[in-house]
Amino acid sequence: MKHAKRLQSLMLGLSVTAASIPAWAADTAATAAGTYAAATGGTGGPVAGELNLQPPATRIASEIYDLHTWMMLVCLVIFVAVFGVMFYSIFKHRKSLGHKPATFHESTTVEIAWTVVPFLIVIGMALPATRTVVGMKDTSNADITIKVTGMQWKWGYDYLKGEGEGISFLSNLSTPRAQVGAPGFEPTEKRGDNYLMEVDNDVVVPVHKKIRIVTTANDVIHSWSIPAFGVKQDAIPGFVRDAWFKAEHTGTYRGYCSELCGKEHAFMPIVVKVVTDAEYKVWVDGKKKEMAALADDPSKTWTIDELKTKGEKVYTTNCVVCHQANGKGVPGTFAPLDGSETVNGPKAEQINVLLHGKKSGKFSAEMPAWKQLSDTDIAAVITYTRNSWSNKAAENIVQPAEVVAARK
Repeated sequence: MKHAKRLQSLMLGLSVTAASIPAWAADTAATAAGTYAAATGGTGGPVAGELNLQPPATRIASEIYDLHTWMMLVCLVIFVAVFGVMFYSIFKHRKSLGHKPATFHESTTVEIAWTVVPFLIVIGMALPATRTVVGMKDTSNADITIKVTGMQWKWGYDYLKGEGEGISFLSNLSTPRAQVGAPGFEPTEKRGDNYLMEVDNDVVVPVHKKIRIVTTANDVIHSWSIPAFGVKQDAIPGFVRDAWFKAEHTGTYRGYCSELCGKEHAFMPIVVKVVTDAEYKVWVDGKKKEMAALADDPSKTWTIDELKTKGEKVYTTNCVVCHQANGKGVPGTFAPLDGSETVNGPKAEQINVLLHGKKSGKFSAEMPAWKQLSDTDIAAVITYTRNSWSNKAAENIVQPAEVVAARK
């Protein structure tokens, strides 16, 4: 009974100590995170040698940072207390000092204590965590809504609501392949500071505005993740999920697809640029003018050379990863376009494949739909493939108007 009372007192003391941790732990974590964020310019990207979470750039991310620190401290206190009592008991009550084993069956007080105290500790950990999780799911009253579509292997963005509504673009890895290298070969170019963390089209949002992210996917499961925002949301084909963030600092924030999605999974970076309201207005105006300039009149009749030139750029941006620059594809995985029956056959079938996709046959990867491309881009890339490599299609040119008709 003497030992039982001592253990009860120790465990009650542990509960008091644990209850007093959150306030100063949260303040310490917030201060450290704020100082670190200021030191790094609020960029929110990974830092070499850093062992902790990335500096938080949103309120939710700060809460996650504080929870992480608080949970670690609770675990540390429990670890020290439990093993401290255990080693003390072993050392002070060892047989060499003449101690005899105690003979008793149970202690109701101790059993109640080791049930109640862990329960209180779990409640103390669960309440703030639940509050944060509920806050993470509250996507109401967003200032801007952006649809994010994951695809092998790039991201598509559509601004659905708020300032910038109607803006749409694809975001591809912009790190040159020469920096990446190939299996068994060293890269031929020096790798830059943002190696595999840079894209050709950044997502741009205004600071201090609530941004709702609606995620889905064209092919397999992807995951849109920005650690500095405390956001990680799966993008699942056929489903719509959502998350949100409100950046507290301007800067450039980087993340990756966080769900294994295929051989180019490592080449799906995410870059979000947070700017001031004035800078955002300028970006929106410029992006809309750029889109207007690229919106070709589908009734225009193009020459075959014009379509081939444009189609080569579309193919390099969107198709070369799977079908390869030589059109040979990947044996057993991605279908070749060089010598393909579809490419050399009636053009209506190839238009249909690009608009609606194609289920896999003898190849393990199916062809996703590419409806997000413009009518001109689809016409151009089809014309390019029908006139490239060894292909000699009888119907060797497709006009945008034919694609428009096929969409109906």
